[in-house]
Amino acid sequence: MKTAGGSDAAKRQAGERAAEAVEDGFVVGLGTGSTTAYAIEAIGRAVDDGLDVRGIPTSFQSRQLALEVGIPLTDLDAVDGVDLAIDGADQVVDDADTATDGALIKGGGAAHAREKLVDAAADRFVVVADPSKLTDRLDRSVPVEVLPDAHTVVADRVRELGGEPTLRDAERKDGPVVTDNGNLVLDCAFGPIGDPDDLATRLSRIPGVVEHGLFVGLADATYVGTDDGVEVRTY
Repeated sequence: MKTAGGSDAAKRQAGERAAEAVEDGFVVGLGTGSTTAYAIEAIGRAVDDGLDVRGIPTSFQSRQLALEVGIPLTDLDAVDGVDLAIDGADQVVDDADTATDGALIKGGGAAHAREKLVDAAADRFVVVADPSKLTDRLDRSVPVEVLPDAHTVVADRVRELGGEPTLRDAERKDGPVVTDNGNLVLDCAFGPIGDPDDLATRLSRIPGVVEHGLFVGLADATYVGTDDGVEVRTY
């Protein structure tokens, strides 16, 4: 498998280590992205060996991979709860001396609305990442999923908050990216984000916003894969 950013070995280490946390009978949230794909593949191999689990995919991509590797699937409304969610991140705060330790930016794959729903429902949410995703302060653009009719209004409100919104364009079709939910994505640059929790609250209050890519206070641990092993951060 070829992946973008970080080494394949580091991503595999993180994904496969997270898969080891899956126990018999678990309902597992299956995140989206290149690192999480290694976890899904590892869970599929465990299913082949007799592990009894059900997966809840967070995107078309993760659903297709889960089906390919033989993981039985279900939905949030068909289960009593989610035991464990495994998901990647575009950026993770790695600074134990700050209140923002473990805050994330997600949504590079435009699946963050479904990801946040599943990750927040889980008893335990584990992030899988390679060292290139670690930072002492979030500074990537924040993906904001918006209703199509609301994107210009939301863009104006984002500018009032000090951000610079850009409608995400599709790479292999004319026009914008359309999410699995049928919505559009604004990538909103705020520069270094000193208070992710406050910005998350302000973005959520904007009418027309379906969900944003700031995940604050949700992660229980981050498994950071390296070429030699895995480092675990807990929050």
